[in-house]
Parts: sequence; structure tokens; C-alpha cells
Amino acid sequence: MAQSSALRVIGRRLLQAAPVIVLATFIVFGLVKLLPGDVAVTLAGDNATDQRIEEIRRIYGLDRPFLVQYGAWLWKAVQGDLSQSILSGEHVVTSIARCFPHTLLIVAMALALALIVGVPLGAAAAARPNGLIDRATMTLASVGIAIPNFWLAMILVSLFALRWNIFPATGATAFSASPSDAIYHATLPALALAAGGMAEVARQVRGSLLDIMGSQFVRTLRAKGLETSTILWRHGLKNIAVNLLTVTGLLFNRLLAATVVVEAVFAIPGMGGLIVHAAIQRDFTVVQGVVFAMVVVVILVNLVTDVLCAAVDPRIGR
Repeated sequence: MAQSSALRVIGRRLLQAAPVIVLATFIVFGLVKLLPGDVAVTLAGDNATDQRIEEIRRIYGLDRPFLVQYGAWLWKAVQGDLSQSILSGEHVVTSIARCFPHTLLIVAMALALALIVGVPLGAAAAARPNGLIDRATMTLASVGIAIPNFWLAMILVSLFALRWNIFPATGATAFSASPSDAIYHATLPALALAAGGMAEVARQVRGSLLDIMGSQFVRTLRAKGLETSTILWRHGLKNIAVNLLTVTGLLFNRLLAATVVVEAVFAIPGMGGLIVHAAIQRDFTVVQGVVFAMVVVVILVNLVTDVLCAAVDPRIGR
């Protein structure tokens, strides 16, 4: 039954993925076209003749109608060909393969920190509603959500990199080259990203646990003499597993989007820097390729989240 539920979830998600990919890439493709300037003029050079500019447009297909350009790109993209950078000539897949690991490491570390800190804080707050720990946790959660990631990133750089020289201020190391050095460089960016995630997880866990603690089966457990801490950790967290998985999946996607700003602060050669540089240079093939890759990642994360939720609670796949 669990396998059948998971298969139904996968089937539904795959059917929903196609229009999401088309809509997201179509919007970005159109927005890039609306940017001021002409990429053909950039490629041809400042002193190029009109004939040379038109030749560049024909070579790269820039003279074709918008829908034809988009359709040709999308057909190649679904086959795994994201074209080449118009400016550098590098394959977009190669650029993504070089940059994505840096972004993924930061997001993974931030997500791990958010769960490791947020879940115990939320559980401790739910154990004694309106108590000192509960009020302090909710206050910190409100502050964590309100603080912008880029501002916190600059504060962390000022303190831990420039003043105390504990962590590097900029740059990144490939995880495959040196895992310890890669984690060392990614620590401050991950902390800057994780602050809001910790707060969100703590609030969600607290709210879900309070609902569970007020249910009939918890009152029965109390009547049997079980302590609040035992009920909370052994039974409460088990019953909010689906909610926690859903929050984790949504948080991963938000962290992935937020890395654009954080990577700029720490000068990390990740997906954020890649797409920002490409957008400024009007290198629309790179922009489209990065957006396509990010959308696919988000869809895969949602798919994995739904499958795990269906495995925990088979009723979800019905």
C-alpha cells in the first residue's frame, strides 16, 4: 500500500511538473528579452557595421520570432542540451555543474542548522506554553524572521572574518577538493541563511506540537502517568512528522532562492553569481539554463518531500 501511494504521488507530481517548467522558463525568457540593450551589438563590438550585427542575429537565431526562439530552446532543454553561453561559448551545463555544488553545500548546511536548532527550540517552547522558554523562543523567532539575510551576512563578515579573523570573508572551495575547507568557507554563508530557517522551524514545530498536546490521545497518555517530556519527544514529534517534512521541503526551496543575495555578499561562485552576471551581460542562454535547472531542483525536492510524506502517512497518496 505504501509503495502504491508513493507511485501515485510521483505520477501526479510529474504531470504537474511540465506546465510549471514551461511557465517559469517562458516568463524568464520574456523578461530577459525586455531588458535594455541588444546582445547582438555586444557580440559584434562597438564599431561593427549594421550588416555584421544582422549576421550575428542570424547566426544565433536572434532574428527569429520570440515563440520560435523559445520553442527551439525548450525542445533542446528537455533533451538535456541547455545550449552555450553567447558571450563565453562555455556549455551552460558545464557552468551549472561548476557552480551548483557551492550553492548546494550552503543550502544543505543552512537547512541542517535550521533543523538541529529549530526542532529542539520548538519542542522546548511547546513543553511549557507561555513559560519563560516559550516567550524567549517566540521572541527570537520573530527577530530571526525579521532580519534580512544580506544584513546578517554583512554583520557576520564584519565580526567573524574582518575583526576576529575566524572565518574567511569571501570565496569558496570545492567539496570534492577539500571537504573540510569547503565547509569552513561555507559556514558563515550558511549561518546567514539559517537564521530565518531556525525561526520558521521553531514556530512550526511549536504550533504543531501544541495541537497534538491538546488532543484526546495525549490526555489518555497523561492519565496513564507518562511525563510531559516523554509524551512530547516519543509521541508528539512522531505525529508531526508529515508537517515537519513539508516545512523542510518548503524551507529548502526558500533557502535556494535566498542564496542569490548571500553569495553576492561572500563573493561565492555559485548559482546566484552565475545568473546575476548572465542577466547583466544579457547572456540569456545562461539565464534560461540556470532557471531551468533551479525549477527542476525545486520540483525534485517537492517530489521527494511528497513521497516521504506518503511513506509516513499512506493516506496522503490516496
